[in-house]
Amino acid sequence: MANQYFENSDDLEHELKDFNFTLRNNNLTFTSDAGVFSRQTVDYGSRVLIEAISFDEVPAGNILDVGCGYGPIGLSLAKEQTGRSVDMTDVNLRAMDLAKKNAETNRIKNVNVFESNMYEKISDKYALVISNPPIRAGKNVVSGIISGAKEHLVANGELWIVIQKKQGAPSAKKLMDATYGNVEIVTREKGYYILRSKLV
Repeated sequence: MANQYFENSDDLEHELKDFNFTLRNNNLTFTSDAGVFSRQTVDYGSRVLIEAISFDEVPAGNILDVGCGYGPIGLSLAKEQTGRSVDMTDVNLRAMDLAKKNAETNRIKNVNVFESNMYEKISDKYALVISNPPIRAGKNVVSGIISGAKEHLVANGELWIVIQKKQGAPSAKKLMDATYGNVEIVTREKGYYILRSKLV
C-alpha cells in the first residue's frame, strides 16, 4: 500500500522539491518532499482558505493550524500576523520537519511546530483554529478536528475549515452548526467550501 500523507514511513525515499508561492501578498519559498500532502505546489483548497480568512472579527490571541503539512497555511498567516503566535501540528514527522525548515527559510519566527494527533497535545486556547483536514484519514478524523476545536477556542474565537462539497462539505457544515450554534459559508470556489463558525 502506498504511503499516505497522514502516516509516517522512515524508509520512504526523499524527493525534495523547492518552489515559490505568493500567499496573502507575501512571496514565500517552500520545500516539500515525497510522502507529504500536495508536494508539487500549494493545493487549491489551502489557497482558497488562506486568501478567504479575515481577521476583522477574530479576537486577540494566537492561531492553531491543525494538520499543517509542510506549512503553507500556518506560515502564510504567521508572516502577516506578526503580533500573533501560530502553533502548527501534524502527525507526519517529515511534514513537520519541512514546516520548520520552511519557517526558517522565510524568516518566520512566531511559529511553533510540534506533533499532535488532532488536539491530543494541545492545552492552550486560540483566537483562530484553521484546518485543511486530511480527508483520506476518514470521517472520524475530520469530525474530530471540527468538534474538538470547541475546547480550544477563546470566547468569540473562530474555526475555519476548507472542504470539498464531494468530500463532505454539507455534513461538515451540519456538524459545525450543531457544535457551535452557527456556521457560515464564507466562500464557494470550484467545489471547495470555506466554512466558519464562531464560539459564542
